[in-house]
Amino acid sequence: MSLNFEHVTLGQRVLFGSGKAAGNLAAEVTRLGARKVMVIASEFEAPIAKKVTADISVTLDYDDVAPHVPIEKAEKARAAAQEHGIDLLVCVGGGSTTGLAKAIALTTGLPIIAVPTTYAGSEATNVWGLTEAARKTTGVDDRVLPATVVYDAELTLSLPADLSVASGLNALAHCVDSMWGPRVDPINQALAAEGIRALNQGLPLVNQDPSGLEGREQALYGAYLAAVAFASAGSGMHHKICHVLGGTWNMPHAQTHATVLPYVLAFNAPEAPDAAARIAAAFGTGNAVEGLNRLRATLDAPKALKDYGFTEDNIAEAVDIILPVIPASNPRTPTRENLTELLAAATAGTTPGL
Repeated sequence: MSLNFEHVTLGQRVLFGSGKAAGNLAAEVTRLGARKVMVIASEFEAPIAKKVTADISVTLDYDDVAPHVPIEKAEKARAAAQEHGIDLLVCVGGGSTTGLAKAIALTTGLPIIAVPTTYAGSEATNVWGLTEAARKTTGVDDRVLPATVVYDAELTLSLPADLSVASGLNALAHCVDSMWGPRVDPINQALAAEGIRALNQGLPLVNQDPSGLEGREQALYGAYLAAVAFASAGSGMHHKICHVLGGTWNMPHAQTHATVLPYVLAFNAPEAPDAAARIAAAFGTGNAVEGLNRLRATLDAPKALKDYGFTEDNIAEAVDIILPVIPASNPRTPTRENLTELLAAATAGTTPGL
């Protein structure tokens, strides 16, 4: 790649340390001078949130969280923030929780401190998403970028091994999409490659020993790098496919990304040899798809869209929605025929390869 590019680095404070979430959060609330804090956490994540926020004064605990951020949930949360005079949002949880905080910030401009409990990566991007009438819309706005991210690998210990795998592969998808996203440059490619290396090292450790911190720290570090690269490079073919599947058929976010990723990599890699070589090197293999397939086999990763409610009867409609939104910069030109083949393979779960 020619060293002639424009790169934007997003301004964000990151505090990383196992067992330090509560202290780091309290210090950030003080630093930002917040007086009325809204803590957003799902019912499942509420015990973690209570522990993390033990050292701060909380004005409103809010748990009405749903995947893909339905617009009615967003409007309800915005109204609650306004009613209570909130001046700081703290979200504790995964992508859905962070997404709701972003939906509030999008219209209010309120600052966010994100405390992730998964490897979703939304906390490190300025990308928002909302679902209305079974269609997911995404956009970019610096108002939704959390001011601070508090990373603590201990908070991911509650995430079961299978969900850790799916969430980690979702992070890996950020890395792969960043290799050929609409605004790809050598800086985000370097971040993405390091993210792949860290995730490839960390996820098998998490799978083997879900209670160990070493693997979870590597996975969390890799997920952050993945998100930073993705925020810079922009959303590519993989994410356009998954956003349509998730928003239209209400499919689980992480598992959908984990399933679709190898098919998109196999689709694009022959037309992007430099990117494919970087991906392969990050996996420590001679071939990008081989490296991903090897990791997926080690992790017993999600394999087929049919396992999550998507059927062959849905493919034609999905192609109609996906085809117009795939970026023109995608390495290989998508057509109705080859996109249908990709989705058919992903639905059945056949092993992709070159």
